[in-house]
Amino acid sequence: MIWAWIGAAAVGLSLGLLGSGGAILTVPILVCIVGHDEKVAIAESLAIVGAIAVAGVVRAAPQGRVDFRSAALLAFPGIAGAYLGATAARFIPGALQLLLLAVLMSVAATLMFRNGMPTADAIVPSGTGLRSSARALFLVAVQGIGLGLATGLVGVGGGFLIVPVLVLLRRLPMASAVGTSLAIIAVNSAAGFWKYHDVLREHVGADGHLLRVDWMIIAVFSAVGVAGSLVGNLLAGRIRQDVLKRVFAAFLVIMAAYMIIRQAPRVFPAIFGGPSPIAQPAGSNRGPDWEPSPRAKSLIGGDEPVGNRPGQTGPGGSGASHDSDHE
Repeated sequence: MIWAWIGAAAVGLSLGLLGSGGAILTVPILVCIVGHDEKVAIAESLAIVGAIAVAGVVRAAPQGRVDFRSAALLAFPGIAGAYLGATAARFIPGALQLLLLAVLMSVAATLMFRNGMPTADAIVPSGTGLRSSARALFLVAVQGIGLGLATGLVGVGGGFLIVPVLVLLRRLPMASAVGTSLAIIAVNSAAGFWKYHDVLREHVGADGHLLRVDWMIIAVFSAVGVAGSLVGNLLAGRIRQDVLKRVFAAFLVIMAAYMIIRQAPRVFPAIFGGPSPIAQPAGSNRGPDWEPSPRAKSLIGGDEPVGNRPGQTGPGGSGASHDSDHE
């Protein structure tokens, strides 16, 4: 559990130090360190990222660092995108979701390695009129859907992508762009998390029961993440941002490479000779020290196979098993 606390602190610190990007670590930490199933980790990440983002908005809004009009322009299409992404997750193996996340982490690392976060004047000369043009609003809507899709599909906040969009198309100062991105992340995460309840109800874990989030993990990660972000904010002015971004980018590359090496054989078994993600049971990412919760133990107690219980028609069951699990 100590590694989970350290991971939660790392997420919060990176968010506080960099303003964005830290939430992309949440899913890998929940899968690789905590040992949760991929889809459970994504659902929990949405709740954790959303909670940390809300705390950030509460701090930023009184300081005038949240442009609610810009937030609405990206958040409303983002809700649709997050819903679509979470819906698509119903039909995509968890291993493929992690592989897509690794690709996204590589993109984030590339952006950080290059020039960091650009300023508005460096991207768009003054007087171009992009802020209020119909073309800009259309591009913002398209970006909002795309960002929401990424949030719902792989459980990331997407701040490292949202901030440049706000700077480029809405011409917001960097401080306002970061604060506004937190509001967008909070809304998108809430939409994705709400839909993921349906996703988890359709997937069975290694213990033979429907997947469900661990609210204790969500609470711990959220609390430690918020505290870490506060500490990160205090330290941000004392550390060079360009150095921070490159160190964080290097860490993302290492994490992405690890996830690709681990998940690629599951997604492409014919090429790498690994087990199929469809044949491999959910929860295969659980660590060696993992054991079912007391509720899970009580539910799977006895020698009777899960699939042969009354009201179940096969492995994982159907029909009445869904109802009994929610009693």
